Amino acid sequence: MHIDYPEYWPFFTHKTGGGVEGIFGDIITEALSRMGIGTIWHEYPWGRCQMNVKCGQATAMVSVPTEERMTYTVTHKHPFYVKELTVFTYADHPKMAEIEAITSLDDILKNDLSVVTYVGNGWSDVYFESQGITTHQTPQLKNVWRMLANKRADIAVEWPGAAWAHIIDGKVSGSIVQTKVVLTSMPFHLLLRKGCVYCDRLDEFDAVIQQMKQEGVIDKIVRRYAQLAPETCILDE
Repeated sequence: MHIDYPEYWPFFTHKTGGGVEGIFGDIITEALSRMGIGTIWHEYPWGRCQMNVKCGQATAMVSVPTEERMTYTVTHKHPFYVKELTVFTYADHPKMAEIEAITSLDDILKNDLSVVTYVGNGWSDVYFESQGITTHQTPQLKNVWRMLANKRADIAVEWPGAAWAHIIDGKVSGSIVQTKVVLTSMPFHLLLRKGCVYCDRLDEFDAVIQQMKQEGVIDKIVRRYAQLAPETCILDE
């Protein structure tokens, strides 16, 4: 199967000697291997990946199945991975109860909570600034955690798997707390070009993914690449 992907650590990255590695690359390669399907990976900018699938130059890509993408692709029933964007704050925040009770953007706004993010985070531009939420930006993602640890903002919203690597490298893990609040989530699927020879095997792919989850294979792959939070830095229920 010819799959196009963008450079996007820790989900995809070019492997020395050819091929791809990373959370998504390893999951998809393992699942298709169990089905007896080989993979050929080509790296392109994300816009080109989508165009190649749409125009028939590639068989598949990995992404969220939006309405627009589903005009030219088909997919399986269950996501193979759900990327959860989680709320972080600094230790002993005076509004900890309010932060733990967040269920929507309105809760952030009504409690007068500010958000720290990095320049170029389009998700933040759409979901925070456009809603009138006070947002502080830093040029680099790693500096988000230093600003939060220094109490220059109330919260940050990021994927924990990538966040903790920066938190630990920045030596601020003792000052940062990961809450149980998941503000939103992104379901990732293997998207096949409509009419390709593998479309009738999507149910089989879905079943293989469910089996891999039950076996703990997907969790093992995620842990291989993602820096997970120390237990002492996660708020209890």
